[in-house]
Amino acid sequence: MPLLDHFHPPLSHHRQWRSFHTGWAENLTADLNKWLPQGYFAEPTATYGIEIDVATFTESNSPDSPRVLREATIPYLARKIDKDTPLEWQVPPPNHTIPFEPSSEVVEVLIYDGRAGPDLVGAIELVSPANKDRPAERSTFVSKCETYLSLGVGLIIVDIVTTRKSNLHNELMQRLDAPSEIHLAADLYTVAYRIVTRDSQSALDCWPEKLTLGVKLPILPLWLKGDICIPVNLDATYDETCMRHRITT
Repeated sequence: MPLLDHFHPPLSHHRQWRSFHTGWAENLTADLNKWLPQGYFAEPTATYGIEIDVATFTESNSPDSPRVLREATIPYLARKIDKDTPLEWQVPPPNHTIPFEPSSEVVEVLIYDGRAGPDLVGAIELVSPANKDRPAERSTFVSKCETYLSLGVGLIIVDIVTTRKSNLHNELMQRLDAPSEIHLAADLYTVAYRIVTRDSQSALDCWPEKLTLGVKLPILPLWLKGDICIPVNLDATYDETCMRHRITT
């Protein structure tokens, strides 16, 4: 199946890209688990626009249950847990308050070594439109990828988003002060990354691939921490996802 545009009509009128990305992450997980050595496993994660709500605590009528606060938030003035027990400590007001919006969209497959952990050894990030939207969102995504690499975690980024033009691979390379020739002149792309030590020096290996609508996807190497390499067949898993979602050309 050649790469389709999931973010513009006609396909976007009939299928939701979020559902497709979730299905793709699940199929990638199933394919990876066929290749991973004994003791390793892959798990998908997908979060879209989740808002964190502060829950309200209630106190159970059971005499054996622990006492909890009746309300989730405590104002700056002292409250009482009950009429006989004053809450003497007061919450001070914050010294500073700045705007902050946590990343609300994550679609990824994480690979673990479960023999003595689980220990994160690899990650595949499927880029969403929100990841490429505002500078803060892009910075959050790049920081996560940089953290993975600093821990020696093998990484693959897959970007098929056609509604945003930012290139997160290039922003990651800028963050790492990489030479300009490593940058990709492409809006759609996939890149595999590996941290390796040669001659007592750490280095970052990259396998960049430009993606084109109407052209099949490549197979990339996923180098897990510990120098285990497995193939990630983007084309086969993409085909499987299209088939299961009844998407045809």
